[in-house]
Amino acid sequence: MAEIQDRIHDTWIESDALVPKRFLRPVLQFTRVEAAGGILLLIAAIIAIAWANSPWYESYFALFNTEFELIFGPIHLNENLKLLINDGLMAIFFFVVGLEIKRELVVGELNSIKKASLPALAALGGMVIPALIYLAFVIPTGDPEAIRGWGIPMATDIAFSVGVVALLGSRVAVGAKLFLLALAIVDDIGAIAVIAIFYTESLNVTFLLMAVGGLALVALAKRAGIQSMLFYVPVGIFVWYSLLESGIHATIAGVVLGLMTPVYAKYSDEQFRQKAVTVLDRWDVNRASPHAEERLDQDALELAAVAKASVSPLNRIEHALHPWSSFVIVPLFALANAGVRFIGAEASFSEQLTSPILLGVAVGLMVGKPLGITLATWIGVKLKLGVLPRRTSMKTIMGLGALAGIGFTVSLFVSELAFRHELFANEAKLGIFIGSGIAGVVGFIILRSMRTPEEDHEEATERLASTPDSS
Repeated sequence: MAEIQDRIHDTWIESDALVPKRFLRPVLQFTRVEAAGGILLLIAAIIAIAWANSPWYESYFALFNTEFELIFGPIHLNENLKLLINDGLMAIFFFVVGLEIKRELVVGELNSIKKASLPALAALGGMVIPALIYLAFVIPTGDPEAIRGWGIPMATDIAFSVGVVALLGSRVAVGAKLFLLALAIVDDIGAIAVIAIFYTESLNVTFLLMAVGGLALVALAKRAGIQSMLFYVPVGIFVWYSLLESGIHATIAGVVLGLMTPVYAKYSDEQFRQKAVTVLDRWDVNRASPHAEERLDQDALELAAVAKASVSPLNRIEHALHPWSSFVIVPLFALANAGVRFIGAEASFSEQLTSPILLGVAVGLMVGKPLGITLATWIGVKLKLGVLPRRTSMKTIMGLGALAGIGFTVSLFVSELAFRHELFANEAKLGIFIGSGIAGVVGFIILRSMRTPEEDHEEATERLASTPDSS
């Protein structure tokens, strides 16, 4: 065992060489911080806004409007860089979202009606009220395109909201954190449904049937026990391209494929233990054989295969893709989409700040989200549809509701789908920044005022010590 440990620490990334010590290990440590994804997302958004309003703003828009043409057999893509990120890379982001939804539905906080009812009701309130607030601001304008933005303030950014909760430590109970996660997952399901149903303008039935055929092929391959990614990746790309050409947004392909990914491993924990023991027993015998090195390599490969098959495909794929999604794709998306130009824009900055679209989005996020979530949760508790988690009060729910008002990633995504008019999109994005920022600060302040278990224990101890001995 000591020899194995020495070999682990002898690897390059664990060495005292300049590059791993000063650069790679600090980066790896940063990626393990729960709030790291949200921090990178915020930095990318700030860079985009600063760049779009700098003297070099033309280079920003020129970069993301750069045209790319890809021809691969029958596949012919002609898109600019921004659309490649929004339609292509974001499909991987939504695939990871689909994996998270599948896990929660099967083995997580949404795997029973009893556990799912209260966060699902809260999420519903947190979607309906913001949409109604937005419409209340926009309907008087009578502009049909402006009305299309009602889906923007419905979204919750899981990375940001969960990241802020992580900064609060034990002030937020574990049950409350899981409540927010379950709520955000249901919110994602709602946002995906809105994108698929309400933001599909035209439908090409031929390509839609091709996508359905690709998904059917995936289902048959699962049933046949095919596990190789060399099969599923090309089929997944085919499904993505077919949906892109069908008129349904291509990111829906990522969600559906995520929902089709198996949750359970090929081998159970007990089966893994038995197979591993068998291989390790043979390992001891082979160490003394004439061809020890070759046989030990075969044993190691077999043990690696058994270990891989003992991890569910969902967990294995999510573990591989989550860092790319959180630390590369989402920041790139923010960089490409958050560049709102308000210096020299079609309308002045003050005019944009008072526009019905901006006000509808901002108020929907910072007021509608906490109001809808808190009210729906209160109704659910009163109707005995569920109970609040331990150490969770309605004040906690209000704070969580405010954090759910951090829409950001999905809200920006919906704003790109909702509006053709650049001014409307910019007003919506400014509303997202303002509403999400205020909602995040308010939520942090509310939850920061909650007491930790240690503080409760100290207060109880002091109260007990100050109580006269009744004996």
